[in-house]
Amino acid sequence: MAGREWRQARWSEPLLHEIGSPEKTGVLLPYSSEDEELAGIVGEPEEALGPAAREEAPLLPGLSEVEAARHFIRLTQMSYGVDVGPVPLGSCTMKFNPKIAEELTRDTRLLMLHPYQDEEAVQGLLELLYKLERWLAELTGMDRCSLQPPAGAAGELAGALMIRKYHLDRGEQQRDEMLVPDSAHGTNPASAAMAGFVVVRIPTSEKGTVDLEALKSVVGERTAGIMLTNPNTLGVFEEDILEIADIVHSAGGLLYYDGANLNGIMGIVRPGDMGFDIVHLNVHKTFAAPHGGGGPGAGVVCAKGALVDYLPRPLIAESGGRYYWDYRCEKCIGRIRAFYGNIVPLVKAFLYIASLGGEGLREAAIQSVVNTNYFIALMRGTEGYELPYDPTRPRKHELVLSARPLARRYGVTAGDVAKALLDRGLHAPTMYFPLIVEEALMIEFTESEPPRGIEEYAEALREIAEEAKRQPDRVRGAPRNTSVARVDDVYANHPRSVTPSYRVYVRRQRGEKLAL
Repeated sequence: MAGREWRQARWSEPLLHEIGSPEKTGVLLPYSSEDEELAGIVGEPEEALGPAAREEAPLLPGLSEVEAARHFIRLTQMSYGVDVGPVPLGSCTMKFNPKIAEELTRDTRLLMLHPYQDEEAVQGLLELLYKLERWLAELTGMDRCSLQPPAGAAGELAGALMIRKYHLDRGEQQRDEMLVPDSAHGTNPASAAMAGFVVVRIPTSEKGTVDLEALKSVVGERTAGIMLTNPNTLGVFEEDILEIADIVHSAGGLLYYDGANLNGIMGIVRPGDMGFDIVHLNVHKTFAAPHGGGGPGAGVVCAKGALVDYLPRPLIAESGGRYYWDYRCEKCIGRIRAFYGNIVPLVKAFLYIASLGGEGLREAAIQSVVNTNYFIALMRGTEGYELPYDPTRPRKHELVLSARPLARRYGVTAGDVAKALLDRGLHAPTMYFPLIVEEALMIEFTESEPPRGIEEYAEALREIAEEAKRQPDRVRGAPRNTSVARVDDVYANHPRSVTPSYRVYVRRQRGEKLAL
């Protein structure tokens, strides 16, 4: 089998408690009095385990070595990731991660370094980080960057705190409002609120961009700034960004750039040239360090002009060929985390940028836009889906499809479509976001997805739409080919639902009779 067909091959893997039994064991290690001395056990081992353990042996699954090995190998074969197929999570920029970066960052000379190590012993690493900071500042049109924030949300919070302290230092305590478009990432209003701002929602116009008239109506002496992503969450470029910057700056506010969507414009246009004062970058998205569970992340925050003084410290500096951490902090917001940031993803970002160069980064952005619009072309005219907010406009790095026609005609929701994609061996997109799109499916392929992967995805979505028309109950009952069948969305989040199989196992081992 080729393509998505082989990824549909799924089986149900039982829990260890379901395949084990007390009489089986793998390797039984010899036990001696020396073991007791090494472990520091005083008295008999049974006494050290406590009274409950003496009354009843722990209910651990017994497995042979073969059974244990096969169980975990089967689980790895059931795992899905970007190395298996497309993971088009909109706004997450789930790229294929270059294996050379993964290999080099496992070097013990990097992994064994300690943050308290003397600067003279890590000059090579400091030089690398210094160059990375200069590259990121150049890419964004900023003057300096702090590598400290450990994730995008931390970078957002740092930016919001910088804006707050900037206004307080100027004696403008009344500036307590942060403007946030209704299409923004949920972390934007959350970060603004955590920094002490009142969040003011700006609606989206019919063309999918910030409503300028609404913006003009709310800016004033209380405006601290605006948090924007460009391209925005709909994948639409904010073509009025220079006018937006002028409106906010004229009112005394600042512009903060959420770098989650930088992948669509890097090497082509810079946030600093658009009028932004502060930028945060999701290094683990844009520059190919693993995202999510493959993390950790890195949320570099950059600034220009007077805002540089407010960046989290320490910054990395150079003098006479020697690199060091600059702790001077006259106006800065202090630290946003301990030590100097998550170094490994920063090194991966350095390797990614060094490998591609400026032209390569530009080409990656262009290819990501081409992939998005190729997918739109494949989906155009497909019954059951629609592209909201002026479907004639090209999108950038991502798009938001709406499954509203399927929901209204056949009762098949975006969530049902996502689960049906799992049945076809494909990863679901981001669902129900942004909130301004009904039955939203937010899709981003990035530049690393080949045409065949995009075609498979479009083909699967067309199949699901056709199945919804003929057999809507079948789509609503998906998935069936996965290791876990469809779960109840509410009950699955209840603590008592976490380990039902283990509870049954325990009761059986205790000889309790189970009611069928």
